[in-house]
Amino acid sequence: MIVVLVFPVSGALLPTDHAYPLYAALSALVPAFHADETPLRFAPISGIGQSDGMLQVGPNSCLRVRLPDDHVRLALPLAGKRLNVGGNWVRMGVPTVRTLVEAPVLVARMVTFKNADTPEQFLATARKKLTELGVQGEPSLPIHMDGDRAGEPKRRVVRVKGAVIVGYSLLVSELSASNSLTLQGQGLGGRTRLGCGFFTPAKAGGTL
Repeated sequence: MIVVLVFPVSGALLPTDHAYPLYAALSALVPAFHADETPLRFAPISGIGQSDGMLQVGPNSCLRVRLPDDHVRLALPLAGKRLNVGGNWVRMGVPTVRTLVEAPVLVARMVTFKNADTPEQFLATARKKLTELGVQGEPSLPIHMDGDRAGEPKRRVVRVKGAVIVGYSLLVSELSASNSLTLQGQGLGGRTRLGCGFFTPAKAGGTL
């Protein structure tokens, strides 16, 4: 069974794009994060986005690690540790273990596919990959509701050793209970070890 370890996170600021430095910091403490055969996946640390490309770490910030229940012990050494994430320090608290929640609408902050740069290409590829996964659902692209990019799909980037990986936020609706659990457990697209394709139940209105 797939479960989620939720680590409270304390600190001040992080870069909004911190997936790769977070992966490096996690792997330094828990080498299993770096091993291809270990099914550990995480979502970037949550927080409040700032206008300067930084993320404010707040009282509700957390690190979510998704893994099989018989692998929980591998991630427990993170509890109480300080992590240097892109030159910014955060501390992990004591985690709680949660099961996946069935939800008809799931959303991922960022999903990446090869050769799917435009919104149209991305959605076509998303439909194909969902079918290959055996998941029946309707993919769509969340849009910016305000600001200079109001009405545009939420395009995201993650930087890995100087390379810029481009993707989009993705919402998948009309999911059965079993399909919802499959998508959360398996993820979708590439760079899943860097927090991409990490789906969670959507909030009201399908927001992230």
